Amino acid sequence: MSHPVGKIAELAGVTVRTLHHYDAIGLLSPSGRSHAGHRRYSDGDLDRLQQILFYRELGFPLDQVAALLDDPETDPREHLRRQHALLTDRITRLQDMAAAVETAMEARKMGINLTPEEKFEVFGDFDPDKYAEEVQQRWGDTEAYRQSQRNAATYTKEDWKRLTEGFDAIHRRMADLLTAGVAADSEQAMDLAEEHRRFISGNHYECGHEMHMSLGEMYVADERFTATYEAIRTGLAVYMRDAMLANAVRHV
Repeated sequence: MSHPVGKIAELAGVTVRTLHHYDAIGLLSPSGRSHAGHRRYSDGDLDRLQQILFYRELGFPLDQVAALLDDPETDPREHLRRQHALLTDRITRLQDMAAAVETAMEARKMGINLTPEEKFEVFGDFDPDKYAEEVQQRWGDTEAYRQSQRNAATYTKEDWKRLTEGFDAIHRRMADLLTAGVAADSEQAMDLAEEHRRFISGNHYECGHEMHMSLGEMYVADERFTATYEAIRTGLAVYMRDAMLANAVRHV
């Protein structure tokens, strides 16, 4: 079976121009042509495109991707094993950062009472001070911001570690529900969303149900929040938003 270039672009989430470029540089040349001369891709071509996209997602330049895929001593299973190992390592590192990002951004807090060494230990490569000006501009006049500032000023390194671990645990449990196919408006998901809301209220600022619902919308609207959750589990940003909305509706 062969497929037209437009269909392949749609399935793979790339542009037709990208596929034309891959053909031009010899990275992915279609196995056939239609009577009119249009590109037609076989199932084998699709397998190669999948490998290309995996490596591109991992940051490999195209010339290295070509060298890897054209290595006669490496079979497709070896490519998958290598990619799995690389992705697993990246996921682990991103998950470690995700809770720190969540803590910093949700708390709307930039007055962290930590030394530079402690801040690096708690937040890793993420620097919450980068968002200080934006956060103050967007929420500086709100009581939630002032409350989070007051709380943050009292937190020690151990407190931030506890908060990071708390958020991480909630996110992982929510991701497990998503993976298990549990609906976002189920009792389980809504109860966990309520736990998430209470965690924020108990540690950062008073987060009512309507505010929590708005926060869920921001998880999807703001690409930085979305990236945080997508690093934990694909689709988690939308799932969190939907669970938070459902929970807010049942209470409000």
